[in-house]
Amino acid sequence: MALNLKKKKTIVSKIHQISNLALSAIIANSQGISVNKINQLRKLGREVGVKMSIVRNTLLCLAIKNTAFECLKKKIKGSNFIAYSTEHPGSGVRLFKEFEKKNKQFKIKGAVFEGKLLSELEINQLADMPTYEEAIKKLLVTLKILVAGKLIYTLSAIKEKKETS
Repeated sequence: MALNLKKKKTIVSKIHQISNLALSAIIANSQGISVNKINQLRKLGREVGVKMSIVRNTLLCLAIKNTAFECLKKKIKGSNFIAYSTEHPGSGVRLFKEFEKKNKQFKIKGAVFEGKLLSELEINQLADMPTYEEAIKKLLVTLKILVAGKLIYTLSAIKEKKETS
């Protein structure tokens, strides 16, 4: 499909706006993945606030110019599928990592968080980073365990005191 100059400018503008609002971005090679699988991935992404696009390399390079994701230019070669996380920095990375496990042809090329190109280890750490809700749940579980532990300690101390009296 041939794009005229107006459509190209619209695409670049849209991606640039998303780039300015996003917390992190990840780029992958989607060559060989069926359209149905890509559409399923996009649907999952919409549910967690991840914006995804397949954009021509030159347009993508123009769109990320003067943004925190400009360092991704080094990774833009071949077929590219880019995802921007807008609500939680690890959302897009987590989605792509899960999708990569199920689809061997899908290869993550790189990710950016806070203007820095991430290593493979850092990408994994970002994917494992809990969301706000997950962190709150973990905190509550920890607090419950602490409270239950103190209760058990107190009850056993009362029992010991009664036995010695």
